Amino acid sequence: MKTRAPIRSVDRVAVGTRIPPAIWALGFVSLLMDISSELIHSLLPVFLVTSLGASALVVGLIEGAAEATALIVKVFSGALSDYWGKRKPLALLGYGLGAVSKPLFALATSSGLVLAARLMDRIGKGIRGAPRDALVADIAPLELRGAAFGLRQSLDTVGAFLGPLLAMGLMLAWANDFRAVFWVAVIPAFLAVALLFFGVQEPEMKRGQSAVNPIRRENLRRLTAAYWWVVVIGAVFTLARFSEAFLILRAQEGGLPVAFAPLVLIGMNVVYAAAAYPFGKLSDRMSHAKLLALGLATLIGADLALAYSDHWTWVWTGITLWGLHLGMTQGLLATMVADAAPADLRGTAYGFFNLVSGVAMLAASALAGFLWDRFGAAQTFIVGAAFSALALAAILFHGGGPGSRSELRPKRPIRSSS
Repeated sequence: MKTRAPIRSVDRVAVGTRIPPAIWALGFVSLLMDISSELIHSLLPVFLVTSLGASALVVGLIEGAAEATALIVKVFSGALSDYWGKRKPLALLGYGLGAVSKPLFALATSSGLVLAARLMDRIGKGIRGAPRDALVADIAPLELRGAAFGLRQSLDTVGAFLGPLLAMGLMLAWANDFRAVFWVAVIPAFLAVALLFFGVQEPEMKRGQSAVNPIRRENLRRLTAAYWWVVVIGAVFTLARFSEAFLILRAQEGGLPVAFAPLVLIGMNVVYAAAAYPFGKLSDRMSHAKLLALGLATLIGADLALAYSDHWTWVWTGITLWGLHLGMTQGLLATMVADAAPADLRGTAYGFFNLVSGVAMLAASALAGFLWDRFGAAQTFIVGAAFSALALAAILFHGGGPGSRSELRPKRPIRSSS
């Protein structure tokens, strides 16, 4: 009898625990910025080619340079947030740069100015990404960390499909006036910065915690084998999940008109947004390794459906499963990084994780493009399924990784959010 009372008390506290308002605010910040970004990015390749006369090579170079810049910046911004002991100012800087870049797209008269705007936008994304994720981990109660990441990812993804949807509607209403649509994107971008500034209060640094260089050798040694296991699994996972541009190409092979190409991303992101929070919440109660394995099995199903046929039934089955696996795994991987990394090195941990995953994404997309040109769409998705099977085998044989407790998932102690 004496041992039951404390358990009932803990359970009551857990049931009463709610996701802090600051997590909701961060989610809506992501939603607003994604609406703004996708309003532009869903139209930018067509704008470059038709309005500015750019070649496909120029489009590819702009996108490659922008993404590479974001990858490099992510590592340093995460480490700086650990050194400084503050996340919000860097997140504000990153979102602010993203907002300031938006008018440049509307004013652009050459591909050079578009490149400058894209670089500024991606630098902003690189600056804000790791500190923002570390801020979510700092604010969220430990027992609701998976739900918090799932909620933020879900709201972010809502913006990812509302942006292209709004872009399509405005282009139809305004007779394909690219610049007018780009000006509309300025509004949600600056609203996102204002919401972050006024709606999120950062937890104070613990007393006695002094600024240290997080990328010194002795500090990097504190990133355990369990953390690097998550990084490796995330990289292999990304190799299996190349750019969603290939989903659009597959749908076009099946007869989807070019004007409706954004529907592919809209459909995928609707599923992604609907799945992210429920599966994030489930990750607080379920083995991380088992949930990752389930997500990989779902991705294998998506690849096989897309490889089997370009008929719309199989293509949309694959797109739906693709969005579902994203909802199952992306917030989960962020949670696993937070669980495996020391609290004062979370920014650095997210920076390295994002860098390795980003490089894997570039390699995966390049490989997918090569396979597509040489062997066709079916072989591309079959290779994706093979990489998924490799990651699945690694998880099944090694569980949650070296030193990981994710397989057992013991109940976390209840604590108040800081």
